[in-house]
Amino acid sequence: MSRTLRASILLLLLASCGGGNFSAPRNLDDACAILRQRPTFLKAMKATERRWGIPVHVQMATIYQESKFIGNARTPHNYALGVIPMGRQSSAYGYSQALDATWEEYQDATRSRGARRDRIGDATDFMGWYMNDSTEKLGIGKWDAESQYLAYHEGRTGFAQQTYLGKPWLVEVAAAVGTRSEMYQSQLAYCGR
Repeated sequence: MSRTLRASILLLLLASCGGGNFSAPRNLDDACAILRQRPTFLKAMKATERRWGIPVHVQMATIYQESKFIGNARTPHNYALGVIPMGRQSSAYGYSQALDATWEEYQDATRSRGARRDRIGDATDFMGWYMNDSTEKLGIGKWDAESQYLAYHEGRTGFAQQTYLGKPWLVEVAAAVGTRSEMYQSQLAYCGR
């Protein structure tokens, strides 16, 4: 076998092992542009909306806040003495920034052992499951992006105990999620027209 042929085969093998498209869509302030660029996102979010009742715009605003639509997003590293890496701030990973333990709870509850946080369909289904449970246990409206985000960030127990009230920065972030959700909702009404 010639050297060129072997090099070509090796290159093809390496290319086929590539991880997928984890980069963010170009225009994160335009819901229609996001969904045009990533049509699989709309398919996944619509499936989640049908299954769990969480609107597409609420899912989009939460994903924007959690990962900026980057599929392999991780939390930053912690550093000792400002330079020695000491692990990540949390186990949050993927589009939904689900923590390991909460992801495992979702996998068990939905019998989705093969679900992955870096697959948009699995990540949105997780968010739908979590937010639907927040509706059932806490009475949060499915369209209430701000409160859903607070429960998503603080956990249901933290939300019930109103731990977010001691975190003014988080209340501001949740308000921004609510505003972005409304913006996405109005944009989605005109997609394709």
